[in-house]
Amino acid sequence: MEYREQVARIKRRAYQDWDYWARPVPGFGDPEARVLLIGLAPGAHGANRTGRIFTGDSSGDFLYRALFETGFASQPTSVTRDDGLELLDAYVTAAVRCAPPGNKPLPAEILNCRSYLERELELLKNIRVAIALGRLAFDVYLTILRAQGKIARRSAFVFAHGQEYQTGPGQPLLICSYHPSQQNTFTGKLTQPMLQAVFRKARRRIEQPERQAKHN
Repeated sequence: MEYREQVARIKRRAYQDWDYWARPVPGFGDPEARVLLIGLAPGAHGANRTGRIFTGDSSGDFLYRALFETGFASQPTSVTRDDGLELLDAYVTAAVRCAPPGNKPLPAEILNCRSYLERELELLKNIRVAIALGRLAFDVYLTILRAQGKIARRSAFVFAHGQEYQTGPGQPLLICSYHPSQQNTFTGKLTQPMLQAVFRKARRRIEQPERQAKHN
């Protein structure tokens, strides 16, 4: 809490005229979504400034461009929370709701925020694919499933970009992806084709029953 408010007081020069959000950032998207994306935490000068997850920084630019190209977003950019962006059959959230120093939340912060993600998972009734954007989101999601008795053991799951896991009967397919952070996108560890391939994989999965029905 102290860090998110400190950032709002000591602003970047480019955002001196902004009134920073500087509060916990909620999830965003289609309440009937079949695809759920779980990120790490709000960016200090991104979502912590704009009040919408993955909005106003380079990570969001990279993410929403890929979502647009694969039909999950109405536009390829996300600048402010009232810029008209809509998510289509997708919902984006984060494991941690307040911007942490250095994008490295402490275990206590992760634990404190976990109930918000648990509540979203409860309310989003139609999710068929969960995409973990980064290892931390992957770990938090699996921790929730383990606590709820939906997976037997955590050790059966190893994070790797593009890896898929079945998490039990009636549970969403879990797909891993590198996080669209500058550290990954600027170095080429994560490229647009790589991220779009993950979203196309999710698209194929949610449309699979419809295709089968058409052939019956």
